[in-house]
Amino acid sequence: MLQFWALTSKGVEEVLASELTSLGATVSKVSLGAVRFEATLEQGYQICLWSRLATRIMRQLDQLTINEQSDVYAVANELDWTAQMDLRQSLAVECVGKHATIDNSQFGAMRVKDAIVDQFRAKFGERPDVSRLEPDVRFQLRMERQHFYFLKDFSGPSLHQRGYRKEQGEAPLKEQLAAAMLIRSGWQFQQPLVDPFCGSGTLLIEAVLMARQLAPGLKRLKFAFENDSEFDAALYQELRAKALGQRQALASTSKFIGFDTDSRQLEKARQNAARAGVAEFIEFKSGDATTLEAAGTQIPGVVICNPPYGERLGDIPSLIPVYSEFSVRLKQHYANWRLAIITSNSDLLRSLKLSKLKSYKFANGPLDCEFSLFDLTEKQVQITSKTPSMFFAESESFANRLKKNVKQLEKWAKREQISCYRLYDADIPEYNVAVDWYDGEVVIHEYAAPSNVDEQIAQKRLFDIVNLVPQVLQVPTDAIVLKVREKQKGKEQYQALAKAGQYKTVSEYGAKFLVNLRDYLDTGLFLDHRVTRRSIQQQAKDKAVLNLFAYTGSASVHAALGGARSVTTVDMSNTYLDWAKRNFAINDLAGKQYQFVQANVLEWLAECKNQFELIFVDPPTFSNSKRMEDTWDVQRDHVKLLTMISKLVAPQGKVIFSNNKRKFKIAREELEAAGWSIKDISAASLPEDFKRNPQIHVCFELTRSA
Repeated sequence: MLQFWALTSKGVEEVLASELTSLGATVSKVSLGAVRFEATLEQGYQICLWSRLATRIMRQLDQLTINEQSDVYAVANELDWTAQMDLRQSLAVECVGKHATIDNSQFGAMRVKDAIVDQFRAKFGERPDVSRLEPDVRFQLRMERQHFYFLKDFSGPSLHQRGYRKEQGEAPLKEQLAAAMLIRSGWQFQQPLVDPFCGSGTLLIEAVLMARQLAPGLKRLKFAFENDSEFDAALYQELRAKALGQRQALASTSKFIGFDTDSRQLEKARQNAARAGVAEFIEFKSGDATTLEAAGTQIPGVVICNPPYGERLGDIPSLIPVYSEFSVRLKQHYANWRLAIITSNSDLLRSLKLSKLKSYKFANGPLDCEFSLFDLTEKQVQITSKTPSMFFAESESFANRLKKNVKQLEKWAKREQISCYRLYDADIPEYNVAVDWYDGEVVIHEYAAPSNVDEQIAQKRLFDIVNLVPQVLQVPTDAIVLKVREKQKGKEQYQALAKAGQYKTVSEYGAKFLVNLRDYLDTGLFLDHRVTRRSIQQQAKDKAVLNLFAYTGSASVHAALGGARSVTTVDMSNTYLDWAKRNFAINDLAGKQYQFVQANVLEWLAECKNQFELIFVDPPTFSNSKRMEDTWDVQRDHVKLLTMISKLVAPQGKVIFSNNKRKFKIAREELEAAGWSIKDISAASLPEDFKRNPQIHVCFELTRSA
């Protein structure tokens, strides 16, 4: 008996072991991504032809015991490599695993390659060529604990390549995963199969190949074992002929239907099915899962799919309604069927409002996924709510409050010439989000739930919110942006979430600003400081204005539009200073009187010799930026900051100081003793859309006592 390793993707190992056993192999060990087995040469050929679940079959050449000091070159030299290949054949070597003497897998592969070519040179005076892309022979070293395993590629390029696919979708399933899903789903060959998100057709094509008992390896041009000196061509051709003769007719109840909204994907699916020789058995239709109709079959079957599941949190708003409406259609038309669905975002499954039968863990490429089964029993498919997409009936109260706020704020915003404003800010504590309007697009900020709130309940409420917001505001789901806003520290509040690079222009009180709704936790414009910015515009005429911790320079823009003699904008981030410059540009503001300084504010203040009549300072609550030697805490450090600012205040000058620390207490006695006059203008600085949450920020006017 020969020793083999069957490789596969994570999660497929157990079903692969069962498949190998059914093909006559004796399984010896199942590990992550690999199944070891014993088989004859004939069974090895048979497995390469018939395995739907393996990606590669490797023949084990030897297993050598090692220790921590073992030299891979010396260990590899114990094998007779000249018996494993011909001098005229090219080779490649792979290395998998870890060992104390090997820095990285490339180094390990290089040392094995050196051992091989040195043996050939010593014996024949020549060495074989190395070809990484298309070698005649491929070897692999696998390092596990006390052993080096030396393997030789038996199957060749990945077995998931069935030979029919030239066209694939944007996120195609590998064929071995599709086969594992079909097996785990419990689908029987005589049952109908429906894929509402069929893409390039992989699941349905694989299902027909299975139902007709078509060997998946028949279309391969060549297997790696055909390059072996011991290759038995007659035996292999006999096995191929036998496989060709095993194809079965489909049961009369079998039916294969695929839907997709993308006509280009459907055309790819049809072409793939034609090349696989199964086009006549699959019906590909243009259709949307949210409007899915009955399959029109005699018996219940399986709905199996790989729907979009989004790799970023911001994708979820557009997907929740899809899953919800898909669930409604299943309940209406697929009673007594089974749903089998794979996703990397298990939270989206809650939108289905179905009780799970069981689930399996799979890896779909780089994504860890959950493959879940739901039996659509008579009880499961009952739709009792008037709004079936919602988890909680009380979510209607959120919708009603949002409608009320919209009615109150729309006319006000139009009158004030404001195109972005807050519509809702945790008005109902259980619905703990903020909803901001940005001229036709909406940002939903989910606040971190209190520790006494069940995480799953909070998640379900969030899904209801995301379902309801586009309905209430009458915007498409792709105009909704979802962000989780936990308690942020320092620069974390500005950290990048994605790199969509989508900016849009919004306006307030005659000023225009670029906002980015998708790439950062904050959008580039703090809506709660709108009144303060307008006040700066109204006070800035002919004054030298300084904006510290300036972020994207919105207060600086207002000062410039108000006729400031000069505006100096200081921030530590080049990203935000560049953004500030763009904000100036879209307002047609240019000139040497506008200066942008990239610097640590405290260090810059220590060096600055200029004076300013109006200073705006809105520091972060906390910062531990690598560019700062010490941490920053606004409660602890605001006296030090204002003391440093005091020398920059011109006679009759004013400082507007604000921050967003909820329980901030200004050190009034200490500051007044240092010569400051302080006026709390927090209430007056609250815009109309933030008056429901008076703790959103604090704001003070400070002047130097005479």
